Amino acid sequence: MASETYHLEVEAGLVPCPAILALIWAEGIRPPTTPSDPPTFLEPLLNAAVIKGEEYVPAEVRQRVRKMLRHGKYKPSGRSKPASEFLLRAALSESFPLVNEPVDVNNAISLESGFPGSIFDADLSGRHLLIRRGLPDENYVFNPSGQMIDLQDLLLVCRKADAGWEPCGNPIKDAMITKISTDTVNIVAVLYAPIDEPVSSVEDWAKRYAVILAEHCGASDSGYQVIVPNNIN
Repeated sequence: MASETYHLEVEAGLVPCPAILALIWAEGIRPPTTPSDPPTFLEPLLNAAVIKGEEYVPAEVRQRVRKMLRHGKYKPSGRSKPASEFLLRAALSESFPLVNEPVDVNNAISLESGFPGSIFDADLSGRHLLIRRGLPDENYVFNPSGQMIDLQDLLLVCRKADAGWEPCGNPIKDAMITKISTDTVNIVAVLYAPIDEPVSSVEDWAKRYAVILAEHCGASDSGYQVIVPNNIN
């Protein structure tokens, strides 16, 4: 699949952009199922996290990720902290969630890198996505019980909709409307890295993400693209 099929743009008004973004995709995956045990690529990460403790993801990485998200009304703490921090806590408490194969890949990369990620059913999100900040009074449902998340000032991934760009993901919690299900065939994901992360590092994580997606989910094709904002010299 040519990389031009998948596209992530940064809204012109998002200046300076606080993140380097990786767009990752996989086509023709097997029907997702929930595993009973951690997959082979995840188990050693969980073991290492328990041994190293909180510094499995260094404090300076966690601080840079929070800085990436801190803006206006949004404060990345408490229940609003980045998904990568929730995953680290879950690993340390030996209660790491096993959801389905694609989400488990996303969570493994997020745990190992310390960077939050979003993952979508590409046939629900579309293959052309936009990064922008949340507007006043924007929100969406993020779980089956109907809980909502306030999106104002939060860094968002949006899909094209009849009324314009509709939020479907962020570094905290993704929307229900585009989540992976047993019917998912194609996947697109976004990894959010702090703006001061070396581009080569983001490329390495994106490549690892795409490779594991292909291997673990049985994709017929996968790939990635790193989006470097114009405010980086």
